[in-house]
Amino acid sequence: MRPSRGASYTHVQGLSRGLALLHALNRAPKGWARIAELSAETGLHRTTVRRLLETLQDEGYVRRSASDDSYRLNHKIRQLSDGFTDDEWISEIANPVLGELLKKLVWPSDLCTLDGDCMLVRETTHRFSPLSFHRAMIRQRMPILFTSAGRAWLAFCPDEERQQVLNLIRQGNDEQAAFARNEKLIDSLIDKVRAQGYASNDGEWRSQERISALAVPIFNQDKAIAAVNVVFLRKALGVGEAARQFVPELQAAAERIRQTLAVWGTAPAA
Repeated sequence: MRPSRGASYTHVQGLSRGLALLHALNRAPKGWARIAELSAETGLHRTTVRRLLETLQDEGYVRRSASDDSYRLNHKIRQLSDGFTDDEWISEIANPVLGELLKKLVWPSDLCTLDGDCMLVRETTHRFSPLSFHRAMIRQRMPILFTSAGRAWLAFCPDEERQQVLNLIRQGNDEQAAFARNEKLIDSLIDKVRAQGYASNDGEWRSQERISALAVPIFNQDKAIAAVNVVFLRKALGVGEAARQFVPELQAAAERIRQTLAVWGTAPAA
């Protein structure tokens, strides 16, 4: 029996076994598996596997193919993720990756996702970095076109989504709206970011002129869903030198998040 982790309740073995079966079906290479295969994958006796599968089938989470006696996940399983928001996957997946990134870069990093016409800081290491100059960055909204995180996401997001966001920005009357209306400038920016594989800003965000930043996109199923950056003082480090030092680590962090999301399945939309 497993420890109760501070609670007075005992471990529910049947629930753990049922979850193990769902995980095994989710990982099945062909999208389906037979009882013998699930038994080998989970280490559960075939009789136990069959009993659990029948229960999951009765509840609508798996279905059985009568032609070959195989089992696969049913559509109802997607209901289990309906309440799973950006905050959850970021806390569960991205948070530890950002912690490792901080150890390597020392300068603070943010993980940002789209929020209307801005990028929203979903997680950050500012509060832990000894080089941080903004401790309260969580939930801060940042302009897409003047920040490295926004530019990294914009350059690699789906074309239709990019046009929708740019159209939304153009409706404003601020500096970012004027930038968005200059299509040649937007195209040049996107081409540069794609060619480099990363985005940068070097004082273009007027309210943060003393700051530079680099960012790379985070992908899930070939779609950019977020961006991770590193932020540093302009007087401390040039963008070129920072790119040589930091971009490989940013790309490795983004790839670790992508690989974990691939195992989990689909992250919620931003």
